[in-house]
Amino acid sequence: MKKKKINKVIIYILIVLVGIIMVYPLLWMIMASFKTNSEIFGSVKLLPKSFSLDSFIEGWKGTGQYTYGTYFLNTIILVVPTTLFTVLSSAIVAYGFSRFRFPGKKILLGVLIATLMLPSTVVIIPRYTLYNSLGWLDTYLPFYVPALLACNAFFVYMLIQFIRGIPRELDEAAYIDGCGSFKTFSTILLPLMKPALFSAGLFQFLWTYNDFFNSLIYINSVNKYPISLALRTAIDADANIQWNEIMAMSVVSVLPLIVLYFMGQKYFVQGIATSGLKG
Repeated sequence: MKKKKINKVIIYILIVLVGIIMVYPLLWMIMASFKTNSEIFGSVKLLPKSFSLDSFIEGWKGTGQYTYGTYFLNTIILVVPTTLFTVLSSAIVAYGFSRFRFPGKKILLGVLIATLMLPSTVVIIPRYTLYNSLGWLDTYLPFYVPALLACNAFFVYMLIQFIRGIPRELDEAAYIDGCGSFKTFSTILLPLMKPALFSAGLFQFLWTYNDFFNSLIYINSVNKYPISLALRTAIDADANIQWNEIMAMSVVSVLPLIVLYFMGQKYFVQGIATSGLKG
């Protein structure tokens, strides 16, 4: 019994140590937002000499004619519709693959899963050429349209696995009550898919919010920059970089993600835990 208690204490200590290591970069970034450049590069202390909100006030003004209010608004306009379109389209496609039989179903599903192994950087040139010919560059359509067409196979596959775990008897009972396919999907399956849908939405929100590469490729106008590109514009090798302001805006940009995760942690964990179950 005593040995079990000792083992449990050791495990808790290891968990706490790992947690501190994981959280330390975030704590350092928060504390660095209150430091001067000399403190950041000339001291290893975590705590600053004094606390002031000047770095947040000055950092919010930005480096050009646009403030971070514009960049955050652009981020919302980019991320929220992309996330909603992804969740909606992926749920519909997953419903079709998991509940219906049609010619070529196995081949199409195999092609869909195969796209998971294709790096996005491989298709960036064909995509750029296509979007350029369609006149979509410097707009948010390169993000909206693929999301609306369920082009992210990861979410489709995840939702397929989740729907397969929902008994078909519920569908049959709905059909007996006079429900069609769409009503069965919207009134029976969608409420049960809430954990998986939230997990998919959280993943897509996070990936789009942090996406730097695609935003840099498709968006050219500064007034349309999301927060990921705005933070990069603040770093100029020929200027006196105020790193505390950059850290302050980084803290502000991370806060929505942290709040969103803790608000939906229950559904997120539940959706991930049950997406691979069947029956």
